[in-house]
Amino acid sequence: MKPPPVKIRSLEPAAALAQNLFSRLAEETSDFPGVTRVAYGPGESRANALMAQAASAFNAEIVFDAAGNQFITLPGSDRSRRIVIGSHLDSVPHGGNFDGAAGVILGIAVQAALAEHRIEVPYDLTVACLRAEESCWFPHSYIGSKTALGRLDPAVLDACRRSDTGKSLADHMTEAGFDPAAVRRGDTFLSPQTTVAYIEPHIEQAPLLLSQSLAVGAVTGIRGSFRYRQMRCCGEYSHSGAMPRTLRRDAAIATARLMVSLQDLWERLEAEGADLTVTFGQISTDPLQHSFSKVAGETRICLDVRSQSVDTLARVDAELKTLADEIGKATGTRFELGPRSGSEPARMSDELVALMLDSCERLKIPSRRMASGAGHDAATFAQAGIPSAMLFIRNANGSHNPDEHMDAADFETALAVVFDMLLQPADRWPAGDKNEQA
Repeated sequence: MKPPPVKIRSLEPAAALAQNLFSRLAEETSDFPGVTRVAYGPGESRANALMAQAASAFNAEIVFDAAGNQFITLPGSDRSRRIVIGSHLDSVPHGGNFDGAAGVILGIAVQAALAEHRIEVPYDLTVACLRAEESCWFPHSYIGSKTALGRLDPAVLDACRRSDTGKSLADHMTEAGFDPAAVRRGDTFLSPQTTVAYIEPHIEQAPLLLSQSLAVGAVTGIRGSFRYRQMRCCGEYSHSGAMPRTLRRDAAIATARLMVSLQDLWERLEAEGADLTVTFGQISTDPLQHSFSKVAGETRICLDVRSQSVDTLARVDAELKTLADEIGKATGTRFELGPRSGSEPARMSDELVALMLDSCERLKIPSRRMASGAGHDAATFAQAGIPSAMLFIRNANGSHNPDEHMDAADFETALAVVFDMLLQPADRWPAGDKNEQA
């Protein structure tokens, strides 16, 4: 029998628990002017411990997998399958307190509310506290969700963290007490065959919801990407006053031309209706060589290109190589793109999006469908064949910065939506045979 609807006000204790967790998380991982939760570092570990401590109050089952992802489970009617709610607990350096953590804490709050009201959902409800989603620590995306599903390329375990320790991902796992050898074998706690759905609540990372006065939005898809993190333009150092323009091999000018050319390409493709973003997130000259009175002989560049279309990503990659070659020849320079990394676009489950929007309608919460420009762990789950969905929560100040903002009322609205989804009977959730495609 379907349980009676639970009014939003009855979620107040769970919402209060969540705000307490946010406050403690900010305090215990503070790194002025924001927070820093390094992947496989003390901040991420402290965040995991806080979640486990909160879940122990309602006797949830807590396990870690070989990679150190933490899974917190509230038993359901059918213990052979599970619904997963979650996100990541690492952050960028000096970032905000809500990116990633909001999804985990919302999952804990939902479990607390279900336990308080003694409601048993159709399947086990597992909160996933995923590791190392932010690719600033190791040069790969979605490490936590990929290890959780046995989809990590074993070579990534040998990738080194250049920002500080210089140690490999495997070394960091070992030092944290986990088992990289088991990760190489593909050992996992989660299975696509037994996972009914993955839901990832997350703050929006742009102001669209804010501009439309909406608290939440249902995500329909996640952009894929390609990145060149170690691009170089090689020219020739020379005297700024003595070297004529026609004889210069100016790496700075060549880099500027490439940037403007790709911006022009973005504008053309956007006019054609393509979904695309192009970002040069880092541009620098060599501090050991550069000078105000020298023509730049080298630049270093990081390029990030994103789209929901595989064809668009391929087209821009091909155009980049053509432009780099043409501009290099015209300026007497040479572009070295370096290693390519990235992720595939991911479509969210139509059934879960409909279920989410139905809950919004039942609760009289205005919402909208929307795409995600940023990457998320939900992409890994979707690509593993697990029906996946994301719920964006309004955020005034973007993300990856200390000023991330999420009103407590907006969080409680999102909590009510996910709680209502979980009150729905088993036949409203994606059919199990769809998971067999993974």
